[in-house]
Amino acid sequence: MLSSLAAALFAAAPTPTPLPDFDLDTVTPTWVGFTITFLVAAATVLLIFDMVRRIRRVRYRAEVQERLEAERQAGDIPGGGNSQ
Repeated sequence: MLSSLAAALFAAAPTPTPLPDFDLDTVTPTWVGFTITFLVAAATVLLIFDMVRRIRRVRYRAEVQERLEAERQAGDIPGGGNSQ
């Protein structure tokens, strides 16, 4: 019953027609849309490169800290907290 009521309302709804002065060429993005899309894509790529660089730097610092701590624990570095 509900679906037949919905079908009747859908059939009774008027079909929208475009205005007579509607020109399809006026809705294209032109060079402005291309420029904005290009700038957003370029900014995204630059942000990704910056993020990768920062993550790599943090990872390398952590590796160096781990190596230094391992050397201190092994006693290879003098003055690393061992009294001699």
